[in-house]
Amino acid sequence: MNLPSPKRSFGQNYLVNPSAIEQIVQEALQSSAPEILEIGPGRGALTQALLQDGRSVHAIEMDPEHRQYLETTFQSVKHFKVHQGDALSLPIPSRGPFTVVGNLPYNAATAILTRFLLEDIPWDRLVFMFQKEVGDKLLGEASEKSYGPLSILLQLCADAHVLLQLKAGSFWPVPKIDSVVLSIQPRRPSLTLTERQHLLDWLYISFAHRRKTLRNNWHGQRDEALFMKALAAQGLSDQVRAESLSPGIWAQLVHPRHL
Repeated sequence: MNLPSPKRSFGQNYLVNPSAIEQIVQEALQSSAPEILEIGPGRGALTQALLQDGRSVHAIEMDPEHRQYLETTFQSVKHFKVHQGDALSLPIPSRGPFTVVGNLPYNAATAILTRFLLEDIPWDRLVFMFQKEVGDKLLGEASEKSYGPLSILLQLCADAHVLLQLKAGSFWPVPKIDSVVLSIQPRRPSLTLTERQHLLDWLYISFAHRRKTLRNNWHGQRDEALFMKALAAQGLSDQVRAESLSPGIWAQLVHPRHL
């Protein structure tokens, strides 16, 4: 079968840096999870290396041409299965728990990460590729320009660090941006799934106008009084801005019984 070509519509940029592939696989396999979930396998460079470990590998591929290529290439491997669909909505194909690896399409990367943070998916480690600017935002700290809703949600739910920084030349076709690989492990105990969604909803409201105070951003919202009370209980003024509060303070605001 002929090699499939990358498609811009699917945001496909193949990772072609052998050293990066090796380091990503090594990081993923440090997890003790019995199964591996790969998102966006493309032509299977990471897939082939992951399969050497012997664990079951489930690959989610949106492009039917790449799905067929992977099925043909790895047809003799019994512990591999490719599932065609969108990683944002496709039901997770097994019980897990998983270590999850993804050279994620830039245009869907944060949405895919958010799914793993908000849904009841049993994962032990995420090793995800992001646009460098997005990676900076995810690891942003309070009062930094990069700090925002996903920084806070991620840092409350998980421990994350930069595994690799990759120049555009590590990919083909060569993108116009650099990339970063983050290794993410769940933090236990953490917020419940309901609390996470509630927090994220309020973070988007609170950061809607970064230069406005929380009082102004919260004005007229349904739970305004509850959040104002929780803020006062932390000894904080309603004139503060969202970007000045640490993730820990945000956790207290969304979960007042911890006060």
